[in-house]
Amino acid sequence: MPVTVLKPQILKSRGGPNILSTAILPHDTRINEDQGTTPTVQMPPLTDHSPPHYCETAQHRLPPAAGRREKNPSRRRRVPSSPASMGGAAGEAMRAGVAVAAAVFLAFAFSGAAAALPRFAEAPEYRNGEGCPAAAAGVCDPGLVHIAMTLDAHYLRGSMAAVYSLLKHASCPESIFFHFLAAEAGAAGGEGPEPEPELLRRAVAASFPSLRFEIYPFRAEAVAGLISASVRAALEAPLNYARNHLADLLPRCVPRAIYLDSDVLAADDVRRLWETRLPAAAVVAAPEYCHANFSRYFTPAFWSDPDLGARVFAGRRRPPCYFNTGVMVIDLRRWRAGNYRQRIERWMEIQKEKRIYELGSLPPFLLVFAGEVEAVDHRWNQHGLGGDNVHGSCRPLHDGPVSLMHWSGKGKPWDRLDAGRPCPLDHTWRLYDLYIPSDGSGAASPASGPALSASLFSW
Repeated sequence: MPVTVLKPQILKSRGGPNILSTAILPHDTRINEDQGTTPTVQMPPLTDHSPPHYCETAQHRLPPAAGRREKNPSRRRRVPSSPASMGGAAGEAMRAGVAVAAAVFLAFAFSGAAAALPRFAEAPEYRNGEGCPAAAAGVCDPGLVHIAMTLDAHYLRGSMAAVYSLLKHASCPESIFFHFLAAEAGAAGGEGPEPEPELLRRAVAASFPSLRFEIYPFRAEAVAGLISASVRAALEAPLNYARNHLADLLPRCVPRAIYLDSDVLAADDVRRLWETRLPAAAVVAAPEYCHANFSRYFTPAFWSDPDLGARVFAGRRRPPCYFNTGVMVIDLRRWRAGNYRQRIERWMEIQKEKRIYELGSLPPFLLVFAGEVEAVDHRWNQHGLGGDNVHGSCRPLHDGPVSLMHWSGKGKPWDRLDAGRPCPLDHTWRLYDLYIPSDGSGAASPASGPALSASLFSW
């Protein structure tokens, strides 16, 4: 189908660098052409559930080319013509033609990936309250709270809900900067090839027009040779290991970051987690669960090996305890100084030689940090709501207050809701779901009422 393509334009996410992109007009866009003037575009009114930058194909119409006749062409110096060297209307026409050709190529090259992305409604906009730090341009603003998450096609629905909940419950939502790690276009993901990161950027910007964020392409080759088979195929996706590279991908001026999985929902102000104190000896802070059977995260071969087992954790600040890597506060400067990515990858290499664990990206973190983690209140990771890694059965909240819910495990709330078999807590997640079904049924209607109170889950 032919498409109408506008001149490439510069898009900019708030606080991020300029990105060259191409606008493709919706199918009912009308182009008015007055003789001798540049066409103007009349965009159709947006519906309640149409993201501002949603694009579809359209009938292709180009403005008539204009030219100027030279008085004495025989005296003109014969040089190869190029859009940059040509002036006047003819040069403008050629430059426009080159831009259109490039845009059409890009549009068709990424049309398959674009069709794979779901649609999302625009979330309400939230502003800073009293006492928030003055906003400054750029990612190096010392008053920012930095949150890092992965971004991919299958978990995009969860990421959107997570971002929405974080903004809604934040006292200073405009002072949050999101760092999204996305697989390079075409990389194999859990549900097939990953889309172009720029398409993910547009999807996020459409639902959160004022969001301060950046997307960092992650190369699967960086970890592909280190990944071992796991109990669940989804745990083997290279993007699960992108958090090991946070300190390499994020700007050096970012001192620390909160890493969050895509299947979380905030019920409290994330700045409270951001202000977690990290003593000099700590690199990572996270909720610990010392009642869990720590030994089951590693194979009998690990514990029986005289060079491994308990010897690995000897001399650490505290006895090793399980912690969930879906919610962590990471000091990026200490991470770089201590070469912690290399330490984690060394354990992944050992796993390739002798199988010492069954799960995916969690055990290497435990091997490096267990016993050295700065403990955070359990309210910041009410995890396991997705059930186990095999069945994904329903689970209730743990006793105590809740600041963040985490659907770790096989069962994801959006999958269970779509299948018509939701767990009780999935209905809470649904309050933040911005997804618009392709058939229009049950279209998202973002809640704009009072924020979900953390005390609601305290008992």
